[in-house]
Amino acid sequence: MTPITKDALTAYRDYYAADTMRQALTTMLAKGNLGDLTFVTAAARKMQFQFSVDVKTMPSTNQKSSGRCWLFAATNVLREIVAKKLNLENFELSQSWLAFWDKFERVNAYLDAICETASLPHDDRLVDHLVGTGVHDGGQWDMFVNIVDKYGILPKNAYPETAQTGATGQLNRHINTYLRAVAGKLRDAVNAGEDVTAMRHDILCRVFSFLCACYGEPPEVFDWEYKDKDGAIHYMTGMTPAQFRDEYIGDYLDHYVSIINAPTADKPFYKTYTVKYLNNVPGGKQDILYYNLPMDEFKALVIRQLQDGEIVWFGSDCGKFGDRETKAWDDASYNEAQITGLDTSATKEEMLWYHISQMNHAMCITGVNIGEDGRPNRWKIQNSWGADGANGGYYMASDTWFDKFVYQAVVNRAYLEGHDITAEPIVLDPWDPMGSLAD
Repeated sequence: MTPITKDALTAYRDYYAADTMRQALTTMLAKGNLGDLTFVTAAARKMQFQFSVDVKTMPSTNQKSSGRCWLFAATNVLREIVAKKLNLENFELSQSWLAFWDKFERVNAYLDAICETASLPHDDRLVDHLVGTGVHDGGQWDMFVNIVDKYGILPKNAYPETAQTGATGQLNRHINTYLRAVAGKLRDAVNAGEDVTAMRHDILCRVFSFLCACYGEPPEVFDWEYKDKDGAIHYMTGMTPAQFRDEYIGDYLDHYVSIINAPTADKPFYKTYTVKYLNNVPGGKQDILYYNLPMDEFKALVIRQLQDGEIVWFGSDCGKFGDRETKAWDDASYNEAQITGLDTSATKEEMLWYHISQMNHAMCITGVNIGEDGRPNRWKIQNSWGADGANGGYYMASDTWFDKFVYQAVVNRAYLEGHDITAEPIVLDPWDPMGSLAD
């Protein structure tokens, strides 16, 4: 133990008294926003919304008060394919449909995990992680693939939003409170050697019924009317979500893989990784799979896909150096250390290990600007926070911000020719930094 002494307190007060910058800021910070005071106007002026590679896309979408960014970003990728086939000006796929089945499947996966770890003490790190995490909105690309593969997909107005789908806080709270309440009973029954099939069935019945009340019962077949770019009305009747997927998406998802940039000593580049207990669909099409690459190679693949006319699903830490007014992420546009006096510089490895940064939001990269030196200097981003404000809800990010805070992207497997992406993946613990989910 190292107590703070009176002499030490005197030294701290003397330090503050001699710190003229913080002395001046004391008055300013009484009424001023700390983030605004760190803004560097000269650097921010360099962030111009111009891109040498710019894939034309439909308007930004709005996830509202939910953590479904990964589903919005993924459906924003797929809707471009459907819209081209159906000659549509604007179009959305149902994020609610995907969220319903993800929630339900994840409850089932949670029950599996609780039963599997029933012999461990309740305060074991793994049990505590499973119960503490529970079921929430956040997700991953491979989770999206699993849901589409098992349940299909359908247009948004065939299974629209409700008040609960756009504001999921209460919905999630009720589900997780229930799951934690039954966890002890389920563990006790497993440890007593009882058959828990009936108990699990009852839990799943209750959750399914509650989800139907919140989202609406998911249809087995649907009818859909739409108007194409030429003004012609079309009618689609008696179609299943699986049929819609097969006809308008096909095998598209089979050709894509997640690459990551995780420069930590325990994750050598050019290896594949998965995260235990992160999969959302027991027995689903695929587990979480990442292929780790150095950032220069990571960016080269993203640029190649953009140049081929396809947008890129990606995951980043959106909480760092962002300005919602100008719709820009740029670390050079803020000088926090000058204002705070706190040096927070750290490597990307240190940021991952010490909880400074992790992936927490998924969006789509739709463009990039290549500078005179042949290297990217800023990126165009399609977000899911609505179309209000500058650039119709599209954002941009500097290349230095991209280096530091982008962790994952989904690219065509064809670009990875010569890489062994089919090797048995290294299994990471559930609490590994790369086990974070976008929400």
